[in-house]
Amino acid sequence: MSGVRLDPPAVAMLWQGVGRAHREFTVAEVALGPGEVLVEVELATVCGSDLHTVSGRRPGPAPMVLGHETVGRVVHLGPGPAARDVGGRPITAGDRVSVGIYASCGDCPLCLRGLPQKCERLFKYGHAAGTALHGGYASHLHVRAGTPLAVVPEDLPAGVAAAIGCATATSVAVVASGGDLSGRSATVCGAGLLGLLTTAMLTEAGMAVTVLDPDPSRRALALTMGATAVLDAIAEPPVAELYVELSGAAAAARAAPRRTAYGGVIVLAGTVSPGVDLAWDAQDIVRGLLTVRGVHNYTPAHLAEAASWSARAVSRWPIAAFLGPVHPLADLDLALASAARATSIRIGVSA
Repeated sequence: MSGVRLDPPAVAMLWQGVGRAHREFTVAEVALGPGEVLVEVELATVCGSDLHTVSGRRPGPAPMVLGHETVGRVVHLGPGPAARDVGGRPITAGDRVSVGIYASCGDCPLCLRGLPQKCERLFKYGHAAGTALHGGYASHLHVRAGTPLAVVPEDLPAGVAAAIGCATATSVAVVASGGDLSGRSATVCGAGLLGLLTTAMLTEAGMAVTVLDPDPSRRALALTMGATAVLDAIAEPPVAELYVELSGAAAAARAAPRRTAYGGVIVLAGTVSPGVDLAWDAQDIVRGLLTVRGVHNYTPAHLAEAASWSARAVSRWPIAAFLGPVHPLADLDLALASAARATSIRIGVSA
């Protein structure tokens, strides 16, 4: 371990449980192990899962530091061989990085099967109990060994760069799970950040995309991201060869078989909370020759593609405009309340 003294001390916001205000605390020293890095946070954005935690919809240990969509600059390296980014390049001090949402061990059966996001010893940023710098709502982030890191260009807007490590990489994983896409049709349920990014990626792959969302402003945004049609969430879309559920709405997940063409693919990525009974009849899947895939998080390869896609896409799609107000770290509760009102696709937090 290598002890790093921080002067001034790092500042972080401690979530203390549902209905309680965050509390500021400081960290004067961080012990970095081999392959670990300390990142000075440039921007953290508010993801829907952060809102689910603070509202009690998602179980979360208290106290902890929330936040897992983060971009920042490497300021200290742990001892031994340097960590490498998802492209294989050694990380150096000064690198601007988008931080992956988890750390994996690399040698358990699940990691060896190519499922590091389901590692038997998985560590997830913004979901870990305690007062360590393991969440993005802080001035610094202590990044463990085994964390996928993507070095990002200096001129990439911070809101775009922060999203790479969660929403964008997950969208890449969703699109990859859809299989052969060119010339086919797709339905995307939900026009939050995941749905909007996925829509653009599917459009680039040559698909005609119909987007469902209850919010007229979100439907309008979907059109700017390449959707060929938009519908209210209660409307019935045309049958499509790819059906992607990103809204978390039980009704949208239950409707998947009847909305998917023969031989099509259903991708479920939005329904991550327990309690949704799909009530599908098995014959609908069998007779429909349907493939059902679940997507939860992503692999380092997906993060690498997300970083590459973001650098290209920022000049084609209005993704930089998705970041709304950026609040100071001390006003985190205000930022979370603003994000819960869904007036912007993303709200930022910065020290």
